[in-house]
Amino acid sequence: MKLPFLSIIMLSICISATAQETKKQLQIERAEEAPKIDGFLDDPVWANAQEAGDFIQFRPDMGVKENLENRTVVKMAYDNTALYISAHLYDDPTKISKQLSSRDNFGNADFFGFIVNPNNDAQNDTEFFVFASGTQADAISNPSVGEDFGWNSVWSSAVEIVDDGWIVEMKIPYRCLRFDNNNIETWGIQFHRSFRRDETQYTWNPIDISKGIIGLYHGELNGLNDLDPPTRLSLYPFVSTVQNNFDGVYESNFNAGLDVKYGLTENFTLDATLIPDFSQAGFDNITLNLGPFEQTFSEQRQFFTEGIDLFSKGNLFFSRRVGSAPITDPVTSENEEVVDFPESVKVLNAIKISGRTGNGLGLGFFNSFTEKAEATIENIVSGDRRREVVEPLTNYNIMVVDQQFNGNSSIGIINTNVTREGSFRDANVTAITSDITNKRNTYQIRGDIKMSNINLESGTLTGFSTFVAARKAHGNLRYSIDHSYADTKFDPNDLGLQFRNNYNNLGIDINYRTFEPSGIWNRYFANFYVNYTMLAEPNTFTGFGLGLSANGTTKKLYGIGGNINLLPGKQYDYFEPRKAGSYFIRENGVNFNGWFNSNNNKKVSINANIGAESLLEDGRDYFDYWFGIGPQIRFNDKFMISYFFSRDHYLGDRGYVTQVGDDVIFGDRDREEIEQTFNASYNFNPNHTLSLTLRNYWGTVDYDDQLFSLQDNGRVTNSTGYTTTNIPNNPDINFSTWNFDLGYSWQFAPGSFVTALYRNQLFNFDTAARDSYTQSIDTLFKQPINNVFSLKLQYFLDYNQIAGIFKK
Repeated sequence: MKLPFLSIIMLSICISATAQETKKQLQIERAEEAPKIDGFLDDPVWANAQEAGDFIQFRPDMGVKENLENRTVVKMAYDNTALYISAHLYDDPTKISKQLSSRDNFGNADFFGFIVNPNNDAQNDTEFFVFASGTQADAISNPSVGEDFGWNSVWSSAVEIVDDGWIVEMKIPYRCLRFDNNNIETWGIQFHRSFRRDETQYTWNPIDISKGIIGLYHGELNGLNDLDPPTRLSLYPFVSTVQNNFDGVYESNFNAGLDVKYGLTENFTLDATLIPDFSQAGFDNITLNLGPFEQTFSEQRQFFTEGIDLFSKGNLFFSRRVGSAPITDPVTSENEEVVDFPESVKVLNAIKISGRTGNGLGLGFFNSFTEKAEATIENIVSGDRRREVVEPLTNYNIMVVDQQFNGNSSIGIINTNVTREGSFRDANVTAITSDITNKRNTYQIRGDIKMSNINLESGTLTGFSTFVAARKAHGNLRYSIDHSYADTKFDPNDLGLQFRNNYNNLGIDINYRTFEPSGIWNRYFANFYVNYTMLAEPNTFTGFGLGLSANGTTKKLYGIGGNINLLPGKQYDYFEPRKAGSYFIRENGVNFNGWFNSNNNKKVSINANIGAESLLEDGRDYFDYWFGIGPQIRFNDKFMISYFFSRDHYLGDRGYVTQVGDDVIFGDRDREEIEQTFNASYNFNPNHTLSLTLRNYWGTVDYDDQLFSLQDNGRVTNSTGYTTTNIPNNPDINFSTWNFDLGYSWQFAPGSFVTALYRNQLFNFDTAARDSYTQSIDTLFKQPINNVFSLKLQYFLDYNQIAGIFKK
């Protein structure tokens, strides 16, 4: 396995990169009097400020100059508190798109964006967007994670629609930025403007999207000097209450706590949640999972969604592990059963320290403790109860060092550690990561080397994993080759997420993309891939696949795409049997999928998809088809609703049922899944939002009575006599859920919110697989309903405002 080390060798031959010979320059002047952020450009500071103009289009066509009627004029100023930006965006007011939406939701609105990179390293941007509706969005961006809109900061903006377009004013306090106060001569900056009606985008400094990363094409800001930024300390005190009523049991909880952001230096920030409150995290979209791997969901807790770019290196951090369900099941003896098992573990606190020096060295530290959790076990004969620890007091820890260089490359090391009190398992995982691009931004090599150590009572289990990819990263035609490997002992799942190990895979991709309109297309993309997969131990072939996909956007802003995937020959599945060494054979798989999105700038738009899958295999009669369709209706700039219906029907599907002794039992089954989602939102203004989400999911699994035993050769036989009536449990399933989420959010001051949420939830799981959808819904609504009401008040306090009050 020498191939992964190629990425490290490349470090010795990389030279510095420059995206273009010349960059636009903007000279900034100090403001004697800070402008009022009101959307009117009558402040003295704007009278003589240097203009940034002559914007150039980069999407859908590159190099097109803005016209006089739609020109953009930007000015900047600064003082010891903040940067100030004004933009006059000329346009016909009747054509401006200005749909109201929630924060960080681009919706159907024109926008103006200010991108700043204080280190001017082309890789670490802070982005601020203001929409014509007045709504804000912000993100941090780098080549490793892209744009992270989970990051939020507190800054000010105002919008005014005028006779010749619209005006934006912004105030970006220095607490929102990270920079070296001793090195402020030149900052990287970029201004973006987007017209929603035709999806054209312009920037102040031209961008060549055919090669390199977008940060290489920033212009430069000059003139900052003698900055004396205030202390970067923000406090977020909060109070909250949660009222929970389920099956006659009523719980009332009150909580008060504090979140803190503190600038340790101009470049490094500490984020801490001292008394966490995650009561307003939404419901997960649970579905029926028949596969061999765990079902996972995206993170919804704000502390774990923002500012995690450094901690995402190497894909070793899956934040849902912190505070998830306990890792062990209690040991029960005869006549005992578990009557209470905690669904999650309480997070006691969490902190993050992260930042990057002026020379590109990034450092990150994460630490969190979770509380001990116990299960209750009852003796069904005597009625006695006892408690057993299923998750002890646990510490989660991450340390990251990442060095960026050349404006397009990086190498780093990340270590994750989980330490549990007592004799429970501990885990430590380390990765070396590299992402190397050559001087001309035309070729790239990426490589990871990982090692896991799991400490068990029986000893330490050490595993390894590697990944390397080389690709052509410029032009219309691009290609790549990658290799991934993990042995049977590699396990990052105490703090990371990996569905399986024991693989030795090779992949090849060839794709073609356009960067300018052609024919009916604004842009289109086509990709061809080949995958060859093996087990690492033993070194055994498992499958071969290839496929073709294509998608594009027309000049009428319709989105169209599709793909076809082939799995020719025998495919050996070593994971569906859930038994070490066993495998299940499928042959000659084929599937296709297509989708269509109409222009969602229209009042009514439609999203739809359709697909099918089958096996060309003797003795199999398997066919799966699916479709989904749903409209979106925008009544006005404040009120919008959407509905989506999807159905997936499997006929003759074959999969794992159970294990009886040493026999792995498979069965043929018909499966059906229906999911319906309804969303509605009403935005009174940029600071008041009312939202509603309804979701219903229904899934059934109806097994043929005759079952199969899996043989050593990967085939199945029905000669062993297993049926659905003589195995321990009826395998048929009828599973349904219902979620109702009604929320109201009011930002009554910058960074300060009142949020009220009402939720209810229903579950049903039984064996009535042949019940119709209406019968299943009737059964679902006879189940106990979980009603949850939560109310949270969070207030933003800037330390400097508090200090100013005391000074006065």
